[in-house]
Amino acid sequence: MSTAATGTLRTGHIGLNVTDLDRSLAFYRDALGFALLGEGKEEDRRFAFLGRDGELVLTLWQQAEGPYRPQAAGLHHLAFSAGTIEEVRAYEERLRGLGVDFAHEGVVAHREGAASGGIFFHDPDGTRLEISVPTGAEDAPAPSGSAPTCGFF
Repeated sequence: MSTAATGTLRTGHIGLNVTDLDRSLAFYRDALGFALLGEGKEEDRRFAFLGRDGELVLTLWQQAEGPYRPQAAGLHHLAFSAGTIEEVRAYEERLRGLGVDFAHEGVVAHREGAASGGIFFHDPDGTRLEISVPTGAEDAPAPSGSAPTCGFF
């Protein structure tokens, strides 16, 4: 077994299975502002690459046969980081205007007494999403008390 040092890993991109590529592409592009970097539309193999500033962030794969199931092994939720609490609130307003399903009312703290927090909502297939910041949520409620809000929605 090699004992050579390895590099530091970081998240590259996220791949999500979706039921309807056109619907999910519109949501992630129009509601969250991701740019379409490329797509494939073969008869039974549809996918889209989404990103920011030319960097791949998210790939949508049209191959799910039903909505997201929190009880299944795999993805728990997908979290995006914003720069400021004002940016989180701007996304909240935009998403509410589009009729997006929210898990909690408004910005909430990650846990009781935390400065970090954000908004928690669902994409068209029910996948759990979060937009949060490390500070700025000091006065926001914590829906799960001392347990992490992002773990229970």
